[in-house]
This record gives sequence, structure tokens and C-alpha cells, in this order.
Amino acid sequence: MNTENLHQPFEILYKETDECLKPTHKHNFFELVYIIDGAGTHCINKNKFEYSNGHLFLLTPQDSHKLTVRTTTKFFLIRFNDIYFKSQNEQASSQQNEWIKKLEFIFHNTTHSPGCILKGMNDRVLVKALIEGLIKEHINKDPYHQEIIHQMVNTVISIVARNLYIKAPQKKKYDSHNDETIYKIIHYVQANIYKPELLKAEQIANTFKISVNYLSEYFKKHTDETLQQYITNYKLKLVETRLLHSDMRINEIAFELHFTDESHLNRIFKKYKGVSPTGYRKQVMFDRKMIVTATA
Repeated sequence: MNTENLHQPFEILYKETDECLKPTHKHNFFELVYIIDGAGTHCINKNKFEYSNGHLFLLTPQDSHKLTVRTTTKFFLIRFNDIYFKSQNEQASSQQNEWIKKLEFIFHNTTHSPGCILKGMNDRVLVKALIEGLIKEHINKDPYHQEIIHQMVNTVISIVARNLYIKAPQKKKYDSHNDETIYKIIHYVQANIYKPELLKAEQIANTFKISVNYLSEYFKKHTDETLQQYITNYKLKLVETRLLHSDMRINEIAFELHFTDESHLNRIFKKYKGVSPTGYRKQVMFDRKMIVTATA
């Protein structure tokens, strides 16, 4: 699978197409995909979503995705990486500096369900106006257009961060008094969730120079759950996403997320969620049909 690179803090791109842009690929940066017009399917980490006007998708580093175009589609892309956060930090006042740190933490450490990132109508309207403004500045290139584009990109990224932050569990939200190491451990776990050999306590303790005997206590002190509980909960969130947005069989999900087997996944999922994966999927499908019937 191809991986794209970004060699500048951020870039913006406008595209219009009536065919698939690229085969499934990954990035080493963050990407915001805004649908100006058109319809199709966006497959993110094997989860499929219908897209239409006004949808905004967030792709994090190493996410795999592919856009399948059904009707001619206009996209606007905002790409940015860690250099973006560092460059913002260098130019910021002390008050702004704290916000940049918070932004960086949110994007690196807050999980989100793949799909449209915007949950409220007010933010949808605001982002639509900002994207329209960005396109005009990008095309017209009037005096100071680069500075204006920079500020508008910052605003869009801040709106996305707000949507991520609102949905984040309270105990995972940024706390400037916390030891930064805990945020790095959370990011490490998320980045290596498909590599169980890297999630062993000994490996994590060695990576972050923490006593293996103290690691779980340290993690719980800052997050209110043990390291193993966090790993399990994060895996189950990924399981939920696949049950909701993919056709993967239960044994395929178990294999991908390195559960011992299907029965192991069933047992853990039911323990934490109170229902089996199959039961969860059937209930969600039933609820969706009821909503469609009620609105028909």
C-alpha cells in the first residue's frame, strides 16, 4: 500500500473528479477532506461511509482510505503534520502556546469514530463559509492571501479539535498540569494497537523509561484506568466501529485486532458491553430501520 508524505507544515488542495482519485493508500500526516459537492463512498480503515455535500472527514497518520466517486465530486483538502504544531508554537504568545499544545494533544490522543467529524449544524455552516473563503483566496491570490489562508486553516483545525474534544471522555481531556509522558504513552498505544508485541508492559516501560512494576499505577493515576483497561477499551471501540460501518465477519475482526479467537472477542465484548458483537450489530441495524421507517 502506498504512503504519501508531506514536507511542509500544511497545504491546501482543490480537486474535482468523476472517478476514483487513488487506490487505497495511507498518509504520514493529518488530512481533512471536505465534500463541496457530489456523492460517493469513503472507505476508512475498511469502514465504509456514504459522503455528500458538507461532510468533513478527518484522517490521522497511518489511516488507510479510498474515495469511490458516484457522482462528480468537488473536494477540498487541508493537510498538516507535526511541523504545523511546532511552527505555531514558535510564533505564539504564552496564552496561544497553551492552546497550540492542547490542539496537538487533541489530534494525537483523542479517538474519534470515523465518519463526518462535524456533529452540530452551527459548525457545519461555519466550516462551509470558511472553505468557500479558502477557495476564493487560493484562486484569486489577492494581497496577503497567504496570511489569510493561514488564519482560516487555523480556524478550521480549531473547529475540528472542538468536535473531537466535546466527544472525548472527560478523563482523557487535556490537562496542562499532567505529565506529558502520559500523553505520549496514550499516543504510543493508539499507534501500535495492531502490534500486540509492542503493547506488552515490559516494552512500554522500556520505551518510556518507567519501571514495569510502576507503569500500571502511573497510568491509572493520570487516566483513572489501568493500562490494560485502556488497551481493551480502545480495542473495543475499534470493534464497535467495524460492527457499525463494515461487513467484516466477527472472526475477521478478532483476527485483525489480535483477540485469541472469535469466542475470546465475544466473551470480552459481552463483558464490557453487555451484549455479543452479533447482537450489537443486529440491534444497531434494527434501530436504523426503525428511524428510516419513522421518517419515511
